[in-house]
Amino acid sequence: MKAARLLLLLSGCALLLLAPPVRGCGPGRVVGSRRRPPRKLIPLAYKQFSPNVPEKTLGASGRYEGKIARNSERFKELTPNYNPDIIFKDEENTGADRLMTQRCKDRLNSLAISVMNQWPGIKLRVTEGWDEDGHHSEESLHYEGRAVDITTSDRDRNKYGMLARLAVEAGFDWVYYESKAHIHCSVKSEHSAAAKTGGCFPAQALATLESGTKIPVWALRPGQRVQAMDEQGRPIYSEFLAFLDKASSARTAFHVIETRDPPRRLALTAAHLLFVGENATAPMKAIFASLVHPGQYVLVTDGSELRPARVAAASVQMDIGAYAPLTRHGTVVVDGVVASCFALVQEQHLAQLAFWPLRLFRSLAGGEQTQPEGVHWYPALLYRLGRMLLASNSFHPLATAQFER
Repeated sequence: MKAARLLLLLSGCALLLLAPPVRGCGPGRVVGSRRRPPRKLIPLAYKQFSPNVPEKTLGASGRYEGKIARNSERFKELTPNYNPDIIFKDEENTGADRLMTQRCKDRLNSLAISVMNQWPGIKLRVTEGWDEDGHHSEESLHYEGRAVDITTSDRDRNKYGMLARLAVEAGFDWVYYESKAHIHCSVKSEHSAAAKTGGCFPAQALATLESGTKIPVWALRPGQRVQAMDEQGRPIYSEFLAFLDKASSARTAFHVIETRDPPRRLALTAAHLLFVGENATAPMKAIFASLVHPGQYVLVTDGSELRPARVAAASVQMDIGAYAPLTRHGTVVVDGVVASCFALVQEQHLAQLAFWPLRLFRSLAGGEQTQPEGVHWYPALLYRLGRMLLASNSFHPLATAQFER
């Protein structure tokens, strides 16, 4: 059955290369689709929520991560919103309603513009933002600055259904026409929202050229040969072909894997594949970076050799820029640690086979000197094909959440 699915997948890949050229695109748009005419916005009905899943699920705003207090380390995750086009009720007179995560702030500011365009002379009004006093239900996202309750400045309840629809269009991850008196909106946490579904490294992560020069991954150019690993687990210099994803200014959550002997520190996105063993002599398997934990072993460079190194710590950090380099061998050494070039599906061999048409295409056509931002057209189409052929649990949960939206 697995072989049949693989053949179907490879056949689909070959057909993709015979199709007319498709422009690259960023996340969120259907590759190759025509621009649709503006659609009529339909107001949300009372008690309707969008998307049609519970608020604290992957397909919406995600799980509750804990209350944020003013004296907690996480308080720095909150930022004040002084947008003059938004009215903040601030009944506590503490400025708490103005505090929110950056993602919530961005969506709120976008919604404020939509409200003014929809109803000239009317402003967006926030009745509840971050809650530090325990006025909401247990595990409310208000306690994390990830939720707001909103109305229009004229408090015209006839507008609230459309206000909810405008909030959906503004990018809130969950919108609920909760009460006749307000609309409830919430967003993903900064970590989960910024977790790209692809397999990326931070812009300043270092790859090693055949000359021995270390350069940031953002500076890689097609045709350069970078340190990698071959199918037999030996060090090799492999040709860099293209970026499967490229987002120079994206604020992204990366899983950080650290070793001590020798000391290495690699940051990569949650769905990225990393070669991991349960002990120093166990076979290395490609697993998602989000599953790696201390005590396991990863492959690192040690002079001209590769050897296992024990993971001492695993954490999450935010960074700017996200790049997913593809090499001819499907592996790459970044910051001294061997990683896969692939993500989303926990099958290194399957992914390497699935990308053979792109490698052939690069051999015949040569590499692009400049590549647009966003997901490369080939993996974008391949992931859509894989979604049709493979079970949803074959993908990393972040990918499944994106496909369902």
